[in-house]
Amino acid sequence: MAWATAARNCLPHEVVPAYRTVAVFAPLTDWDYEGLAEKLAGIQPDTAKMPGRLLEIPCCYELGPDLDESADSLKMPSQELARLHSSVHYQVFAIGFVPGFPYMGWLPEGVSGLDRLASPRTRVPAGSIGITGRQTGIYPTEVPGGWRLIGRTPCTLCDLTEGKTGWFALRPGDRVRFRPIDAVTFDHMTGCRPTLLEPAP
Repeated sequence: MAWATAARNCLPHEVVPAYRTVAVFAPLTDWDYEGLAEKLAGIQPDTAKMPGRLLEIPCCYELGPDLDESADSLKMPSQELARLHSSVHYQVFAIGFVPGFPYMGWLPEGVSGLDRLASPRTRVPAGSIGITGRQTGIYPTEVPGGWRLIGRTPCTLCDLTEGKTGWFALRPGDRVRFRPIDAVTFDHMTGCRPTLLEPAP
């Protein structure tokens, strides 16, 4: 994440970090390959000042169709699963699968280890919050998906029509915390955006 931030500060090109790699989309009409490779090799990240904002995302656990079954599999009450899921800050490792889908971790120890559903759903509602393995994620739009859905947020996570490149609530390096809400509050907050609690350093 730190290297990607440093790369953005010295290159006018798109820089996309993932779990263990960073992609730099630099047209070779602007660079000769050796010159670009030399430029990339010289980038020095500031690891003492890690990037990332802290955002709060409301989550209605009542609207999670797999909450009870997931809690049973983890041998805990549904309320405890919701409490544990919302008890930690998650780092956004990557955005992928569909535009705006954040892969986040790590789940608390007692909540980790569930597999994906044996048969993925053909339609997952936008805002659905899922878990699988050690990760949690949020479906930004209605798409097929196989993660276990334990809640839903009223927040909009992306708007592909905004500006030239679209608007995305989250980016790799951000941190997220979930705030439990009830179904009435969910209805009142529909269409909101995540709350910025701390800007990037």
